[in-house]
Amino acid sequence: MPLRQVMGTAAGAALLLLTAPSSAHAVAPSLEPSQLSGPFETVTVDPTGRVTADGTVTLSGTYRCTGSRGPVFVSSSLGQGEGKSRKGVGGTSAVCDGAEHRWTNTDRTEPGRFKPGAARVEATVMELRSGGGLPLPYFHARQQQDVTLVD
Repeated sequence: MPLRQVMGTAAGAALLLLTAPSSAHAVAPSLEPSQLSGPFETVTVDPTGRVTADGTVTLSGTYRCTGSRGPVFVSSSLGQGEGKSRKGVGGTSAVCDGAEHRWTNTDRTEPGRFKPGAARVEATVMELRSGGGLPLPYFHARQQQDVTLVD
């Protein structure tokens, strides 16, 4: 292939890449947090959560994140029993300064929905990043943990 044709093909490919809309924002939310986050970004869930007779649930743990550009939150959800749906339990603002911080989320559910005993919690550190319009989620860390609910 002549050099002029190779250069034309390379330049055309480069121009195509530079002018094509970026798909990074569209793809990023579907990736696992470990594929997106830094190596020192973590979230943990304490092995014990609380549930009261009036349906108030409290979950807690720690988190560490870095490099935020938008508002960051620690969200959590709780499930109990086989095939039961999950319930979001609160949300806490987070600070991504590289230090370890505590989080605690509390929410009220229907009395009796959750009972003392085994349950499963998922905690996520999620940032809302501006993507040229609508804010898109960026996941710093996620953890699923079996816990024991106590009253």
